[in-house]
Amino acid sequence: MKTNLIRIGAAMSALLVAAPAFAQDLTFWSWRQEDKAAYEQFIDTFEAANPGITVKFETFEAANYNTILSTALAGGTGPDVMMVRAYGGLENVAAAGYLEPLSFETVPALADFAPAALAAESVRADGVVYAVPFASQTQLVIYNKAIFDANGLEEPKSWDELVALSQKLKDAGVFPFANGTATAWQNETVTFGLGSSLMGKDFYNGLMSGETDFTDERFTGALAAVADVAAKYFPDGFIGLDYPSAQQLFASGMAGMFIGGSYELANFKGQNPDIELGVFAAPGKSAEDEKLVGLYFDGGYAANAAGANKEASIKFLNYLASKEFGQAFADTLSNISTVPGVSFNNPLLAEVNDLNQHSIPYLMLAHFRFGEPSGSVLIQGEMQKLFAGETTPEAIGEALTTGLAAWYEPFKK
Repeated sequence: MKTNLIRIGAAMSALLVAAPAFAQDLTFWSWRQEDKAAYEQFIDTFEAANPGITVKFETFEAANYNTILSTALAGGTGPDVMMVRAYGGLENVAAAGYLEPLSFETVPALADFAPAALAAESVRADGVVYAVPFASQTQLVIYNKAIFDANGLEEPKSWDELVALSQKLKDAGVFPFANGTATAWQNETVTFGLGSSLMGKDFYNGLMSGETDFTDERFTGALAAVADVAAKYFPDGFIGLDYPSAQQLFASGMAGMFIGGSYELANFKGQNPDIELGVFAAPGKSAEDEKLVGLYFDGGYAANAAGANKEASIKFLNYLASKEFGQAFADTLSNISTVPGVSFNNPLLAEVNDLNQHSIPYLMLAHFRFGEPSGSVLIQGEMQKLFAGETTPEAIGEALTTGLAAWYEPFKK
């Protein structure tokens, strides 16, 4: 009897050494409903390496996610770990004190992340990082290689070449672009996915330094060129064509090009596994102009400042900041992970990553969503009017500059 008790005691002691002091069950919220299966695989890997910690992944509809999250955090019922938006979306929850501040001490891998990625997950007032960045997205032109090959087309080097190849597709009975603008945010995507090279780095730098504003001819000229291409080469009635319908039009092989984000690549392959895709940065006016994509950081992983399982939450964030996770994220979700050192085995992703070396930020999201009115809301509404022939590029420049002056200091003249 005594021997059995000793054995039982020894076994219990070994178990206590092997297991954490107590089990910790984490809740993890996200708006990425389409990625649920992949995240459950990632979580299995983490749980296997961290016995005693379990993670329950819950997803919510993307359009309502910010409201659902903020309401839950304010009511003290929020998750332990959560995906948060970047830039202004991050500030809304971080400034309210809901997120745990992160540092190179608590999450050492953050020290190697790109400064721009960390800035997207920081509060501007103090520079404190509140989330581990998870992905970058690139606004560019996606094209159907089979359609290009069948019509003897190559990636355009100048704006005139882009117009010429669009005309050639139209003459061949193919929609040059599949895009529609009935879904408001697609107006913004089209504007900067097609117009960033026309605007150029000098305009962007001048805008950031306060030397110019949105009345600048480099900006208004780009809007005019984008609107002209849309009028001639988007589907008839594109103003009434919504986002899912435009996606289907391209995925089904009825259009040669689609202006959108790198996040579209996996979706198009999912809709049509046989489609062969290419990508390019929409060109500037001349072949010599630097070809620029619009780049932004898509969000991050944060911990609840009032969470009951903070130690386990930070451990999970360290996993989400690891190269192991970043590589699995890129391989499984065909997305550009922000984790340093990740390689892109998908050739198309590798090409997007190369294009990212010549970029300007996706302008309104990166710099003008920190106050009201939001730059994104303004550009979306104004471009809808421009596509409908109800305003001019110059009037848009004035409307943006005047509207943003309500909160953006450099425009308060």
